[in-house]
Amino acid sequence: MIPENKQSELESLLHSFHLPSFTKNYQSYARQAEKERIDHVGYLFQLSKLESEDRYNRKTERLIKQAKLPRGKTLEKFDLTKFSGLSQSQVSELAEGGCLDRTENVLIFGNPGTGKTHLASALGREWCLRGRRVFFTTASALVQDLLAARRDLKLNLLLKRLDVFEAVIIDDISYIPQNRDETDVLFVLLSERYERRSVVITSNLPFSQWNKVFKDEMTTMAAVDRLVHHSSVLELNGESYRAESAKRKNKKEDEKKGQK
Repeated sequence: MIPENKQSELESLLHSFHLPSFTKNYQSYARQAEKERIDHVGYLFQLSKLESEDRYNRKTERLIKQAKLPRGKTLEKFDLTKFSGLSQSQVSELAEGGCLDRTENVLIFGNPGTGKTHLASALGREWCLRGRRVFFTTASALVQDLLAARRDLKLNLLLKRLDVFEAVIIDDISYIPQNRDETDVLFVLLSERYERRSVVITSNLPFSQWNKVFKDEMTTMAAVDRLVHHSSVLELNGESYRAESAKRKNKKEDEKKGQK
């Protein structure tokens, strides 16, 4: 063992090098290395591997928290078999994050309750696990933030803050308020990110009905053109998860009644 004053100095150095796992575990790993006759290089390798793993975990936890993703929405819990037009390879490729490097968009369409938010959130989580910066928001909340920023003459500042995220996930774009000012600021955001950063959008409305979102034909065409130019379009054409869950619940209740 090293003298107490040297031990304190070593821990101060490790803290200054931002190596918390080294600091916490170097003594126990030293005892283990001595017991198992692991040489100095092996001892340093074990500590370095632990530091790397802990640093990865801390980073991904921070990214997931910063992303504000809905909880519990993972790819493992998303049932791809429900959708004939959605392949495992396509979703896996998107999860790898190459689309973010190419500043491509992901557009997810489907009826209410089919899992659009789940899939978008799950992709966002996979990107966070790969060290990518992601931000999740509903369309209505995003529009209100953009409007408030424009009112306070801080719209450019907000756009720059959003620009740090490689993907902005905009959920339920069909539910934004029917107001021209609100759709105008959303169009500004889409234009700002075009070919620079990715967006993920979920919508109950097909493109043919986006005139209900953007208030004139030219703006609608321009918005759609920017989104689809570099994009993957996923269609979730199936029955609502919530409707299916209600059916299963009712069926179980009927079976219990029949057994009485």
